[in-house]
Amino acid sequence: MSDSPVRLGSILFTLVEPHRGFEVAYNRWYERDHFYAGVLVGPHTLAGQRWVATRADKELRLPPEMPGSYLGLYWIEAGHHDEWNRWGVDTVNQLHAGGRMFAERDHVHTALYELAWAYGRDPDGVPPELALDHRYRGLVAMLVEGDAGDWYRDELLPEVAGNLPVDQVLAFTALPLLDDAPGDVGRQDGDERLLLLWFLDGDAAEVWADGFAGHGDRLAASGRGTLTWAAPFRPTVPGTDIYTDQLW
Repeated sequence: MSDSPVRLGSILFTLVEPHRGFEVAYNRWYERDHFYAGVLVGPHTLAGQRWVATRADKELRLPPEMPGSYLGLYWIEAGHHDEWNRWGVDTVNQLHAGGRMFAERDHVHTALYELAWAYGRDPDGVPPELALDHRYRGLVAMLVEGDAGDWYRDELLPEVAGNLPVDQVLAFTALPLLDDAPGDVGRQDGDERLLLLWFLDGDAAEVWADGFAGHGDRLAASGRGTLTWAAPFRPTVPGTDIYTDQLW
């Protein structure tokens, strides 16, 4: 991977479900206001990207009843997490006070994570810092409980990456939220949680049966952990309302 002095350190992962009937309004509020005002203008924010899961994408999830239609990912520069985190909480609290938030939506999983390791298919491929700017066609997000990091990096990924359009996989461990973070963001627990982001050159749903449907069973058989959930996503198209009528 790249030896650039600009390094990815931590991320904000925010999976949200808009209330039925408010899909278009939520999409427009988020991409035209909150995407920027709530995160992207912050200090040491390297990049951001939004993803969406259609009804057909959700039917593939493990477990299938897992909610959450829109996923926001934000990259934070290494060495500056505490500064960014303090800015982020203060800014969102100010947006709440100023009436610039959106009530008709629920946080499914909004949490902070620290980069643990990166796996790249190509020795000189897309570096992690550019993963969101590269605009991959598909994404699979997984949450694993247990000490499975070495098993993924050393055993599973070298085997499956050649058979799937997987360009890189980034692994993250959980970081705490500040005590004064907004109350509508649920607190997460579990020190042995591993978040895996699989960035794909192809549509995640099209290769789900070949590479992801039986993933939980294989992880369980390894004895290294339990797959809590896994979900395919596709990138949103900024400036459009595409997919808002395909969520349910």
